[in-house]
Amino acid sequence: MIPLPPLAPPGVLTAEALACDVACFPTPDQYVDLVAAFRADGFEMCVDVCGVDYLDHFERFVPEGVVPTRFEVVVNLLSLSKKQRVRIRVQAGTESPRVDSLFHLYPGTEAPEREAFDLFGILFDGHPDLTRILMPEDWEGHPLRKDYGVGHVPIQFKEAPGPR
Repeated sequence: MIPLPPLAPPGVLTAEALACDVACFPTPDQYVDLVAAFRADGFEMCVDVCGVDYLDHFERFVPEGVVPTRFEVVVNLLSLSKKQRVRIRVQAGTESPRVDSLFHLYPGTEAPEREAFDLFGILFDGHPDLTRILMPEDWEGHPLRKDYGVGHVPIQFKEAPGPR
């Protein structure tokens, strides 16, 4: 018997997707409730949380009714018992991207949310320790943003002649 694809609650836009059973596009207000509904429905694992910067790619696919913003948070949930995957794509905003934290539902999201904050500048409201995780604390900016300037760090090889 083939299991039926998971269903999002009424009012949440969905679409067929590659590599998962369904993709959901909740509004930021629907986001945490949707994740909680999937958790209650047997999606016991949050595989990842990541940020995306669509600075120059507003032509990406979103279903009709979803207003694309520059930043998006993508969450992948997995039900081992049902052998199903769900992808959730929530629009986080353009100027000051922010969504609610999933830490209270999936404590393992603590580090991936910090990474999205550190590298993209996406804020996660309700996160217990939203601090940098990869970059030094005094680092300015968010290096995975598409408008972040490319820097240059000089490299000195062992036993190479020094600068002249």
